[in-house]
Amino acid sequence: MCHQTVGLVQGFIETEGIPTVSIALLKEVAIRVASPRTLWVPYPLGYPFGEPSRPQLQGRIILSALALLAQRSPEPILVDLAA
Repeated sequence: MCHQTVGLVQGFIETEGIPTVSIALLKEVAIRVASPRTLWVPYPLGYPFGEPSRPQLQGRIILSALALLAQRSPEPILVDLAA
């Protein structure tokens, strides 16, 4: 449920002109909710930044998410971290 709620809140914030990005763990929910900008990560629930004690991976995830803020599109943007 929280994945859907975040996507809906994100869409509302975007209507106010504030860019947002979310990190999704469930790709099917991210597709269904169609958030404006989403980074999908292939990790289990509870680990949106990957495994503990992997600062390089965690930094890559954060930078990838922040990079999405610069992208604009009338269609939802869903980027796969693994790509």
